[in-house]
Amino acid sequence: MDKNLRPLCYYKGKKTEQMNIQCILLRHGQSAWNKENRFTGWEDVPLSSTGIEEAKMAGQLLKEHGMVPEIAFSSYLQRAIKTLWLALEECGGMHIPVEKTWRLNEKHYGALQGLNKAETAAKYGEDQVLLWRRGYAVRPPELEANDLRHPRNQTKYQSVERSELPGTESLADTVQRMLPFWNSTIVPSFKRHKTVLIAAHGNSLRGIVQHLKGLNEEEILALNIPTGIPYLFELSPEGHYISDRYLMEEDELNRRLEEVKNQGKAH
Repeated sequence: MDKNLRPLCYYKGKKTEQMNIQCILLRHGQSAWNKENRFTGWEDVPLSSTGIEEAKMAGQLLKEHGMVPEIAFSSYLQRAIKTLWLALEECGGMHIPVEKTWRLNEKHYGALQGLNKAETAAKYGEDQVLLWRRGYAVRPPELEANDLRHPRNQTKYQSVERSELPGTESLADTVQRMLPFWNSTIVPSFKRHKTVLIAAHGNSLRGIVQHLKGLNEEEILALNIPTGIPYLFELSPEGHYISDRYLMEEDELNRRLEEVKNQGKAH
């Protein structure tokens, strides 16, 4: 383990090691609809073959950096769950406890789900699509309550209060339903576990980053998170931000970030 991740402090004149938290955010590997450049949201699509390799590579990167998670959290969506399984298998962490929650699901894209992003940008304009994708308080067109794609009509959400299940969401909505789980479950886990892995989605993870780094609406609009690359946050034992970095070479990271940035453009 990189000793630089645990800074030294002084207690009563003696040098001691401060046990900071390693909180690893992992966006799922490329999904079948990522590959086709479609709005996915809560649609439960599988990983692509590239996504499977990305998930395995994420686990290998964790192993190379000496990071075996002690507990993990994921959304209810199979692309995040499968990414977590594959990453844990590669880094030797399949024995750890895992908790799943709908609160870590991707932002619900409403009636846009299934549409090609570039085609939608050509029809409505890149600025509108950027707002639908990244705008903090902008909601895409809503699904009707009787639409089979609505989570109220899906078995996996039957234990969730119907009033909490969205037919569309803005990023603000996503943050609002994610933060209770962060505060009630993830932060308390830091008392028992010093290396925590969260496998989720571009927008639910953007919400966590915004919360930790105190980003404003303009800053969060510009934030992109690539698939399958471990994003390490060093936090205090109370969950306060200290530093962050990706576990990947800068050139490759910049290439992957540019790919995410260009998804909503008309080609």
